[in-house]
Amino acid sequence: MPTRPLRRDAARNREKLLREAAEVFTEQGLDGSLEEVARRAGVSIGTLYNHFPHRDALIEALLPERLAVLGELAVAADAEPDPWRALTGFCAGLVAHMIADRGLLEALVREHPAAAGIAEACRDGAARLTAVLARARAAGVVRPDLGDTDVAHLIWAMSLLGAEAGAEAGQRCLALALDGLRGRADLRFRPE
Repeated sequence: MPTRPLRRDAARNREKLLREAAEVFTEQGLDGSLEEVARRAGVSIGTLYNHFPHRDALIEALLPERLAVLGELAVAADAEPDPWRALTGFCAGLVAHMIADRGLLEALVREHPAAAGIAEACRDGAARLTAVLARARAAGVVRPDLGDTDVAHLIWAMSLLGAEAGAEAGQRCLALALDGLRGRADLRFRPE
């Protein structure tokens, strides 16, 4: 059975809720206050629940646009002729977005019940990272023992650092770590 289109006022309320939820989740993370979302949108909490029966429905409505950043970064990396700059641009861009958007950071680094769309975006993002990293490996600009998981963990760690210590700290430490990825494999640190 086809769903009826929303009345104009209901459609406006839905858009306001999405806009304000994006702000609240950016500031507070995916566990941000739904009461705050409703208050900022100028509607009752009941109106929020009429449009989004649970938190995950609201998250699922917001995340596709937010997760599109992975595709945008991959397109930019593909367009960059220098494999090293493609890799570092992809990593730095993703870290910057994750630091600036706590909701995106949480969506990508922690389990969340609204996992279907997130899991698909993470698989797509991982495939894009694999392609960028494979290109860098083939060009010999990164150490040969560098794995996809290593880079994913690095992005995750620097994003968390930036979220806690500030964007400048996250980007600086990312730059230092990326410089280390260019080193020779025979000079690598070996923990005891």
